Amino acid sequence: MYSKRYLTALSLLLIMIGVKGQVSRVWSPDNGDGTFTNPIIHADYSDPDICRAGDDFYMTSSSFNSVPGLPILHSTDLVNWEIINYAVPSFPGSYYDIPQHGNGVWAPCLRYHDGTFYIYWGDPDRGIYMVQTTDPAGDWSVPILVKKAYGNIDPSPLWDDDGKVYLVHAFAHSRAGIKSTLQVVELTPEGDEILDKGVIVFDGHENHETIEGPKFYKRNGYYYIFAPAGGVPIGWQLILRSKNIYGPYEEKIVLAQGNTEINGPHQGGMVELDNGETWFVHFQDKEAYGRIVHLEPVNWINDWPIMGNDPDGDGTGEPVITYKKPGLPKAKPMNPADTDEFNVAKLGLQWQWSANPQP
Repeated sequence: MYSKRYLTALSLLLIMIGVKGQVSRVWSPDNGDGTFTNPIIHADYSDPDICRAGDDFYMTSSSFNSVPGLPILHSTDLVNWEIINYAVPSFPGSYYDIPQHGNGVWAPCLRYHDGTFYIYWGDPDRGIYMVQTTDPAGDWSVPILVKKAYGNIDPSPLWDDDGKVYLVHAFAHSRAGIKSTLQVVELTPEGDEILDKGVIVFDGHENHETIEGPKFYKRNGYYYIFAPAGGVPIGWQLILRSKNIYGPYEEKIVLAQGNTEINGPHQGGMVELDNGETWFVHFQDKEAYGRIVHLEPVNWINDWPIMGNDPDGDGTGEPVITYKKPGLPKAKPMNPADTDEFNVAKLGLQWQWSANPQP
């Protein structure tokens, strides 16, 4: 017979484990046999971006007007994820003291550089912001307004080999009056202020309408911009590359719906592993079910990142459904919390609100 004290301690331990790493009763991507099935997150995590720091991977996503904002997720195998923090406890000022639906944090970019984590995002009505930390599970800095602008969205920084820092961003037509173009600006070495007016490096009006959500990378001497185009429900993943950061850029579609049911494989981010593997996360718009997160393998062919499966060999991949897991140590199955039993005194990290907290 177990004592009451033992059972109480065991119950508390199980509650704590449940809060830290929950396995969803509805969907788990880890099949337990070395494979996974997409989506890796069957919940609304719009515009996901990821970065790697050693053996750890981190993800964030658009949170719009929800508070706290900028969820921080953690994984060690790119398949099993948990929420560990938020980068923005509340919005500065009083504007978001009342709900501002659809505004706020748009399309963040998460980067790890020289021991510091950075998140850049666009507020369509205010400009481009940045926060930073050395511990993603701890406190993040107060948001810095890097570029005051109306309709500048989807920023992504790049620390170049010569020490210069650049940022690529898109435009929101509803505010800026233009769209389908990408601009590169130079930043200070600290990445907290712009140094010039910027250069338009790509115009997608002819072949890639609504290009947005750019992500900046440099690999093998090429500057790459990963950017979805064609619109959220039916678009595709476009890759731009150039030997010069200001272009001209070559272009190639590397991921589209193809013969799958994964419509408009949209905005996301890339990570590379020590074993040579490359992986790409992106969202799929499922309307009322939200923007759910998928994981795609990436094969580099002639310095082009071909994503997913390419059954016909035409250089444009299509999303995978079930696939071999990344070559990383096995992780415990877990998902971002999607329910709450209200059996502890403090609300879990799955809870957000529609405006800043009030006294």
